Amino acid sequence: MNETQKIGNYRYRILALLMFATTINYFDRSIIGVMAPTLEKMFGWTNKDYANIMISFKVAYAFGMLSMGGLIDRLGTKKGYILSIGLWSFFGMLHAAVRPGWSVIGFAAARFGLGFGESGNFPAAIKTTAEWFPKKDRAFATGLFNAATSIGAIAAPFVVGWIVHEDGKNWQIPFLITGVLSALWVFLWVRMYKKPEVHPHVTKEELAYIQSDSSAENEEKLPWKAVLNKRQTWAFALAKTTDAVWWFYLFWGAKFLAVTFGVNIHDIALPFFVIYIMADGGSILGGYLSGAFIKKGWSINKARKITLLICALIILPVAIVAVTDNKWLAIFLIGLGAAGHQAWSANIFTLASDVFPKKATASVVGIGGMIGAVAGIIADFALGSVLDQAGNTGYFWAFLIAGSCYLVILGLVHLLMPKMTPLDENLKPIEV
Repeated sequence: MNETQKIGNYRYRILALLMFATTINYFDRSIIGVMAPTLEKMFGWTNKDYANIMISFKVAYAFGMLSMGGLIDRLGTKKGYILSIGLWSFFGMLHAAVRPGWSVIGFAAARFGLGFGESGNFPAAIKTTAEWFPKKDRAFATGLFNAATSIGAIAAPFVVGWIVHEDGKNWQIPFLITGVLSALWVFLWVRMYKKPEVHPHVTKEELAYIQSDSSAENEEKLPWKAVLNKRQTWAFALAKTTDAVWWFYLFWGAKFLAVTFGVNIHDIALPFFVIYIMADGGSILGGYLSGAFIKKGWSINKARKITLLICALIILPVAIVAVTDNKWLAIFLIGLGAAGHQAWSANIFTLASDVFPKKATASVVGIGGMIGAVAGIIADFALGSVLDQAGNTGYFWAFLIAGSCYLVILGLVHLLMPKMTPLDENLKPIEV
């Protein structure tokens, strides 16, 4: 504690803002998944209708990731983050204006705008983490703000269960709440954020600590196209295809529990609480673990990849969720898969800032996020079609793939990026 006080700890205030933004992001994103069984009854949606609404979000998210990452690198973290949260808050509230006669088109349009705005959160947050934390602390810092995804996902069922009736009355209100939260965040961000090099509240000692394992960079901008021909970019992008699994839990989890175990809108809060509390623990512990390995003297390459291997092994049991007839065992296994995914995600995000210079980080995260969104689109389309044609047996294949894909993907990532050699500000390998 005394050492922290000597160095200074303003970076943790910035981290708190990242956690707040990510909480809002996932609260906004999760509401429709929680209300899906109720909205389907209200509006007469088929599984394919619901899948198309989810696909609309992910198409925009994919496009947004590609463009917003580069835009944030050009605009800078402060302006880019404000643009992102402003867009997603507007379209999040727009859901409340949708009327029954055009519910599928209306929700699809609102989800499209929401997806484009929300695509900026993680590129901006990872870029901020790279600016404010040394490499040895980035996975843990990323794990902390990434854990806020679960805070938002936990809050959604409790708020929805408290406000929305089982017949759908008051369904619009949860979509409006995030507007107030976002306005508060923007106020705090404008007041508190500057780069650490020019921030009046950052001590010389804290700045030296932040920059202790990275070199200063020039101000020349790098276009996102510059990272496209790097194997490291595609290793990160391949690892991000597992986003499809996380979105499966988020957007289809309530539907699976409803059709399999009869869990309704008022009963879903406790199962989601268990699942996402486990996910929170995974995110924090996963980020801590690789950092602890590095502090023991392991190379970054070894520390990150051994941690990813542990995550992949923890996730394996989720493959049997659809064959159990015990509700709480199914919930526990989904929670275990979510915990492993979030630990995996905390380390995957850090791969980008471990290898690439800070000024290219948001672009790389954006490209990877786009690939993850495309994987989610394919998964939604396939699952929606299978569920309508073959019934709930489609969930068996969904959980089987969700449990087993991480080990395969990790092997491919290692083939593409065996040494994790860092790149300098001109994207040339740095000999270490």
